[in-house]
Amino acid sequence: MVSEAEGFVDAMIKRGIEPNVVTHTALINGHCLQNEMDKARRVFNLMIEKGCAPDIVTYNVLVDAHCKQGMVSEAKDIVDSMKKRGIEPNVVTYSVLVDGHCLRGEMGEARRVFNLMIEKGCAPNIVTYNTMINGYCKGKRLEEAMQLFHEISRKGPIPDTVTYNTLMQSMFRLGKVSTARELFRKMLASRQVPDIVTRLIWLDGLCKIGHIEEALKHFQAMQNSGLELDVVPYTILVDGLYKAGHIEAAKELFHQLSDNGLKPNVYTYCVMIQGLCKEGLPDEAYRLFGSMGDNDCLPNSCCYNVMIQGLLRNSYTSKATQLIDEMVDKGFSADITTTTLYMDLVVDSNKSILL
Repeated sequence: MVSEAEGFVDAMIKRGIEPNVVTHTALINGHCLQNEMDKARRVFNLMIEKGCAPDIVTYNVLVDAHCKQGMVSEAKDIVDSMKKRGIEPNVVTYSVLVDGHCLRGEMGEARRVFNLMIEKGCAPNIVTYNTMINGYCKGKRLEEAMQLFHEISRKGPIPDTVTYNTLMQSMFRLGKVSTARELFRKMLASRQVPDIVTRLIWLDGLCKIGHIEEALKHFQAMQNSGLELDVVPYTILVDGLYKAGHIEAAKELFHQLSDNGLKPNVYTYCVMIQGLCKEGLPDEAYRLFGSMGDNDCLPNSCCYNVMIQGLLRNSYTSKATQLIDEMVDKGFSADITTTTLYMDLVVDSNKSILL
């Protein structure tokens, strides 16, 4: 697509029409989206050489792309060059820099940029706050995330669904279920409508902490709400049911997928295979593995490793060896767990021969 756009621009130039800042910015953005940073910079330098001054949008595109690549230092250099041209950073510029630091786990630097934008009279918007909150949550710094939440609750901007979802997901990961419930009530009271992401966070969170009965009720409520459910909530609940020891219920839910016009994806199969193997049902898991193609779903590296590990743990060494050969032929590799299990069996086998 970018090469076609460049061809169009070349045709414009041949007709005597010089591309403007919007055209150049679109090309730069196209290269950035394809991670072609050198080409993006080349277009940027070329537009300046031709006397076409980049605007704040052009600079923000470049700053954002560099931050997403983890090149925050280079992004800051771009901001400095922007300032030298008399263009001041706006809320997008600052938010992008905050995100760049958050992606690298540099919350101290992110906070410094956040404070700087306020000092410069540039008010953070909800995207900026959500970025900071997400960064704190990823670093398991829930208290600091909640401080920001209380700050925006008091003086704006209004917390949105993303704000609540980010915080509730973090609370579940930290086992703070009652706090998540309290926040959910606050979300409803503020008239923020829970979306499918909210529902999935709750379903996954309840399954992970072993509240399977409540998870089942939550899933039923999702079905009754009129939401069009895809394979994701089914997979989450199947995994939760297996981990809670409800094998038959997990199998029944898996079969409900086809009844509801859905096909399991490779992750659903991995969850099923792992669950069956852990319950001492490797033969059933192996049959399921072999039937994946019936649903136009081919095993990936993860699926092969899960199946092989299940066979090895149940002492199905011959089948496991066959699958390892098949996996390698398809260009996949054994992971560290598969390799360790296989080597342990080989060592134990050699010990038995020596004895």
